[in-house]
Amino acid sequence: MRSRPGGVLPGFGLAMGFTLLYLTLIVFIPLSTLVLKTATLSWGQFWETVASPRTLAACRLSFGAAFAAAAINAVFGLLVAWVLERYRFPGRLIVDGLVDLPFALPTAVAGIALTTLYAGNGWLGRFLEPRGIKVAYTPLGVVVALTFVGLPFVVRTVQPVLAELDRATEEAAATLGAGRGQVFVRVILPELVPATATGFTLAFARALGEYGSVIFIAGNMPMRSEITPLLIMIKLEQYDYAGATAIALVFLAASASLLLLINLISRRARAVPAG
Repeated sequence: MRSRPGGVLPGFGLAMGFTLLYLTLIVFIPLSTLVLKTATLSWGQFWETVASPRTLAACRLSFGAAFAAAAINAVFGLLVAWVLERYRFPGRLIVDGLVDLPFALPTAVAGIALTTLYAGNGWLGRFLEPRGIKVAYTPLGVVVALTFVGLPFVVRTVQPVLAELDRATEEAAATLGAGRGQVFVRVILPELVPATATGFTLAFARALGEYGSVIFIAGNMPMRSEITPLLIMIKLEQYDYAGATAIALVFLAASASLLLLINLISRRARAVPAG
């Protein structure tokens, strides 16, 4: 008779039971209320709510700004991680700690700080607006706020991969005549692409649900700078709970589908060998 493999953790059945119970209480039951409350609407009322010009404009801004912010962070987050991991300079630990500031800083405080900075009379806004670059109270301000909150996800995802890269491979490529650019593009970058894609996905997911840092700098003008989470809050304040859950349900389904698609693309990219 074969002995069952032992371990510190409980068996599969008990662990799976606790996992399902926890997910049911924390995830499934709250999400089910969206479906149940939305079901109180007729199909015509549901379609009128989720397909209204205001709702569509808010969704376009939320998805577009989140994607733009995540793409910016994918590029500059990789650069920040590279500098922090590959160079030693005075104040490096301070800079490394500042990367985590969006994690610890209350989002409302971040929104107020960004608005103060980029408003027409702010430290940066007073120089940008005379040149035709208006940040505060525009969709550009939404992108700035989402970029701020999403940067740590890329940096902290890429840094461990950079730390574990074998320098011997880079040195071997250099001895074979490869320049610095070739070493980075042909040797280092393929190793960083999966981590950068993961960081992009995390930053994108974080940006989709962001609320506190955006409402102050966005201006919240319907059809122009109003994000979907804010529109949901407005519906709740108007006691239109069914309308709020309908928008939230559609936004959740679209977000989950898009994130699933990005994850599938990232997995395929990781599965293709670098050539």
